[in-house]
Amino acid sequence: MEILQRRRVTVRGVVQGVGFRPYVYTRATALGLAGHVTNTPEGVIAEVEGPAAAVREFCDRLAAEAPPLALVEAVHQDELPAAGTLGFRIVASRGKGAARTLVSPDTATCADCVRELADPGDRRYRHPFITCTHCGPRFTIVTSLPYDREHTTMAGFPMCPDCAREYADPADRRFHAQPVACPACGPRLRFLTGRPPREEDGRDPVAAARALLADGGILAVKGLGGYHLACDATRSGVVAELRRRKARGDKPFALMAPDLAAVEALAVAGPEERRLLTGPVRPVVLLRRRTGAAAGTVAPEVAPRCPDLGFMLPYTPVHHLLLGLPGDPPGPRLLVMTSANLSGEPIVTEDAEALELLAGIADGWLAHDRPIHVPCDDSVVRVCDGEPLLVRRSRGYAPLPLPLPLPVPPVLAAGGDLKNVFCLGRDRRAWLSAHLGDLDSAAARTALIRTGRQLESLTGVEPRLLAADLHPGYRSARWAEQRAASDGHALVRVQHHHAHIASAMAEHGLDGGSPVIGIAFDGTGYGTDGAVWGGEVLIADYRGHRRFAHLAYVPLPGGDTAVRRPYRMALAHLWAAGIDWSPELPCTAACPPQERAVLRRQLERSLNCAPTSSMGRLFDAVSSLAGVCHLAGYEAQAAIELESAAVGAPGEAHPAPGYRFDVRHAGEGPAVADPAPLLAAVVADVRAGTPPAVVAARFHAAVAGLVTDLSTAARDRYGLDTVALTGGVFANTLLSTACARLLGEAGFTVLRHRQVPPNDGGLALGQLMVAAALEGTDAHSRNTHSEEEPCAWRYPAE
Repeated sequence: MEILQRRRVTVRGVVQGVGFRPYVYTRATALGLAGHVTNTPEGVIAEVEGPAAAVREFCDRLAAEAPPLALVEAVHQDELPAAGTLGFRIVASRGKGAARTLVSPDTATCADCVRELADPGDRRYRHPFITCTHCGPRFTIVTSLPYDREHTTMAGFPMCPDCAREYADPADRRFHAQPVACPACGPRLRFLTGRPPREEDGRDPVAAARALLADGGILAVKGLGGYHLACDATRSGVVAELRRRKARGDKPFALMAPDLAAVEALAVAGPEERRLLTGPVRPVVLLRRRTGAAAGTVAPEVAPRCPDLGFMLPYTPVHHLLLGLPGDPPGPRLLVMTSANLSGEPIVTEDAEALELLAGIADGWLAHDRPIHVPCDDSVVRVCDGEPLLVRRSRGYAPLPLPLPLPVPPVLAAGGDLKNVFCLGRDRRAWLSAHLGDLDSAAARTALIRTGRQLESLTGVEPRLLAADLHPGYRSARWAEQRAASDGHALVRVQHHHAHIASAMAEHGLDGGSPVIGIAFDGTGYGTDGAVWGGEVLIADYRGHRRFAHLAYVPLPGGDTAVRRPYRMALAHLWAAGIDWSPELPCTAACPPQERAVLRRQLERSLNCAPTSSMGRLFDAVSSLAGVCHLAGYEAQAAIELESAAVGAPGEAHPAPGYRFDVRHAGEGPAVADPAPLLAAVVADVRAGTPPAVVAARFHAAVAGLVTDLSTAARDRYGLDTVALTGGVFANTLLSTACARLLGEAGFTVLRHRQVPPNDGGLALGQLMVAAALEGTDAHSRNTHSEEEPCAWRYPAE
């Protein structure tokens, strides 16, 4: 008689909400094994019993052949005495214990569900909430673990007999699919219009919504992680009206197209862009516009003066229905699909809130009664040198954790005030929140507090250490201070650019044993000397940093006013370089005479002129000086338009000997890169009538040359050969590519962001790593990291 063997198998990772228990059931029964499988806060636990060879085969292939949405991080096995069990079953989940499993992100509607959605013979034909084990909502509907229907916002929708039968059938694609529903038992779609909004009786909600879009209306659509605002993207007047109502300025809108062919008719997509557009995440992908007749179908107001268009494909059944199924009446096939909020406010998720806050924007509402538990905006990605570069990491990525190169204690890092994303860490995992946006409004700060508690609940991380930016006025830092004080935990303040570099190091798995040459270029970051930093070269590890070089300080006249009016930044740079404000210069002409006179006095007397070394502000200055952009209606507009201009320049225009920085080395202090010679060359080109595109391209080449020169100087001094490119300026793919090419040719190893954004959306990861490294040190006990801290690594003798 063959001896039976029994094993308990604990599987950790993204194994709940992805069909893992049905997969275990199917594999175990196929091998003739007995036992059971269940969800627990720790993960999926299975006990299998049978012949030793069958048990061994089950365990050996369990991770390798897991369902497509699963992410197996660890499999632990324990031998148990045989119990003589008969049959294999899925047992009720166990809810006690600390949460150690991972929640799946929301996933785009799979091809099988799309086929059923369009099949008149299927019982879920045109069902707006069709889903299965392989697709649909996950993160945004989970209220607690383990992942079962009663722990989601589907708890209020009892399954009908047909859905219950599918749910219990191991051979069905919806076996234990928690959001499963159908027209008989699922959530209900409704269309509202009018003032006040009222539901239209007897009319198909999708048909009414499509008719509103076809008539040139603006529609609020409830999605997975919040409401969107949609309109016909081919009609200039409609898009302009949405821009006006939303107070959007010139910031580009995202577009939703029905399929890849429609996207490629309007923009250029390579293999990686196609993979992103059609994969399970379905982010907004930034693509270069096509020129010619086809490109003219997109209203110019969608993305004024922007070289890219942001496209996504439908990722919910409602999206597919809005764009039309075969046989539907004609309707818009290209939609603006932008977050439903007033400018600066968080995305709207609550139905009552949508009806109230969007009343001045939307003409109609396509809503439903499945609650959104976690707000989650669309992710945004662009491709740089064939690799994804995340601009916003949110839907489809959150809450997947990132692996850490070192174990960390339970930490909460608050991130920054712009593009806020916070981060929780424990052991060798870090969980970044979904994108929360800017923290200017009370609503955004309330969302930060609520979302923080939600993510702590799902991950089981109970922070005992907090980290925040060094800036004394950051709202995110005040939140961290209040948490630290109320919970009795320590708080570490981390310099902004040090955090950026630490984020790049962590993403690439560096343990901090050797520092890197960190090139941190962005718009604003509070420096250890109280100045506004942003053009920094730091020698950094997790424990500290040394400022090796920076852009020369120039006045930032009027603070944020100079950011909104790039011509002020251009004039400030010219003033610092000793260059006259000649009336023929575009930046001089753009500044009204009265404002120009006040600005001159302000600079001469240093009134409200914080010193800044910001590379982002230098991009603004050159953009205005070259006549590209004088007023910025959204963050980095002047720099984006300067990149756009440079893309169109002829290749032979790029080298320009006069475009250089004067780098001064001052003994033991940091080197200073003075842009005065570069600005003089720009002025000479502008006076000579050189096209703005050529000026822009020459400027980009000069910045890439500066990065290489400073990195080479740092290598000569310290013997380091790894360079991390980080900060929001490196979302500029033209600059990133040029820097990486020159550094690679010079023999450097180059680290660029791929898993987290280079902008402040990746800041919290670096804060977390620095705080964890400083736990127990003097910097930690001071509850600050305001001074420049030496790296732990010892430098070669100089």
